[in-house]
Amino acid sequence: MDTLELINRYCAAWSDPQPEVRAALLESVWAPGATYTDPRAHTTGAGELLAHIAKVHASRPHSRVVRTTALDTHHGMLRFGWKAVDAAGATLVEGIDVVFLSADATRIERIAGFFGPLAPI
Repeated sequence: MDTLELINRYCAAWSDPQPEVRAALLESVWAPGATYTDPRAHTTGAGELLAHIAKVHASRPHSRVVRTTALDTHHGMLRFGWKAVDAAGATLVEGIDVVFLSADATRIERIAGFFGPLAPI
């Protein structure tokens, strides 16, 4: 699978309402022991991230994550913009993820997520 498909599956794992589907999507792209960090969470491994995603779904039923930018890649890393939207499509939160890929670029090893736009000086 190419990098675009990898990230689209990752976003789909955040978006699917069915826990079994989320797990299958995430496990198809997540490296063993991979970490996810954002301002509200730090997880290690697919199980911890899936538990975090389940909490997010419980607090924002029917929300989904939509990629809002092209992928910007270099040296086994990439970044992309995203937003979480509610069932009506209204933006709940937006941000950017910085992704570190496995050496063969087939799995995600680490994600650092940030909420909101960068503040100007």
